[in-house]
Order: sequence, then structure tokens, then C-alpha cells
Amino acid sequence: MTAEIEVPDGGAEGVLISQGGEFAGWSLYLKGGKPHYAYNTFGIHRFTVGADTVVPPGTHQVRMEFAYDGGGLGKGGSVTLFVDGAEVGAGRVEVTVPMAFSADETADIGSDTASPVTDDYTPESSVFTGKVTWVQLDIDEAAEDLDHLISPEERLRIAMARQ
Repeated sequence: MTAEIEVPDGGAEGVLISQGGEFAGWSLYLKGGKPHYAYNTFGIHRFTVGADTVVPPGTHQVRMEFAYDGGGLGKGGSVTLFVDGAEVGAGRVEVTVPMAFSADETADIGSDTASPVTDDYTPESSVFTGKVTWVQLDIDEAAEDLDHLISPEERLRIAMARQ
């Protein structure tokens, strides 16, 4: 995912884009002026990847790439952070949410308005202090691999197990 942002003089903080919340979700945000990506697996496993570079004032593109390990549901993946096309950080998410994050959380641009994905911010402090011009989510060609699909019978079994 890529976000084009405008950072004012003095720097910026806050969420560029987030989905989900305290019990499952992810967020791309600036903390200390540096890009961060947080992934929350059911509130049990929390992973954060941070950059080493502060995004300076001006218009910039912040990008996060997630390379899924594949081979079924719930696997981990590698995270790489970029600013204006230059790699600024990398790390791992060891386990992902196998199905859905939540039925009542939100996807937000420029804030995380429901429960926060990470302890790095509150709903109030999540508001981006610069400007998010646009956000684009791209799915790699690898997403065309359908090994993540499950049968209707398996979906019912999983849903009933969650009751």
C-alpha cells in the first residue's frame, strides 16, 4: 500500500491508513516522524516494523509491502517500508489473521477512529497531523494464487467453531 502525504514544517505524526482495531487489524502510521507498520493478530500477537528515517517536510510517498509466506491461511510474511521508493525499514509478521478482522471495526484514512490497532497511539492521537493526499492498495500477482480459498463446508466449520 502506498500513501502520498504532505508533511508540514516541524514534522508529522499519526495514521495514514488503518483497518480493524484492538482485537485484529493493521495500521500504517508515522511515529516520531518515522513510518511504522503494526499488525495485530486477535490482540494476542502484535508485530511492529519501524523505519530508521524521519519523513522530512514536503510531499512524499510512504509505502509498505507485505510478502506473504503462502501455503495456506494464517501464515506470516515479510514487511518492507519505503519512503519515496527508498527502503527505510524491514521486519516480520509471524502470524496473520486467517479470515476476517472484525464485523464492527473500521477502515480509516488519516486516523484510527474506533479501537486502536496498536498501543503506539490512541484514537485521539491517531489523527494525522499532515495531509493524506491519497492512498492506493495494490495486490501483487502472487495474490492470484488461490491456495487461500476454502470450501463452503470448511468455512461453515470455522464459523461454527467461533460460536
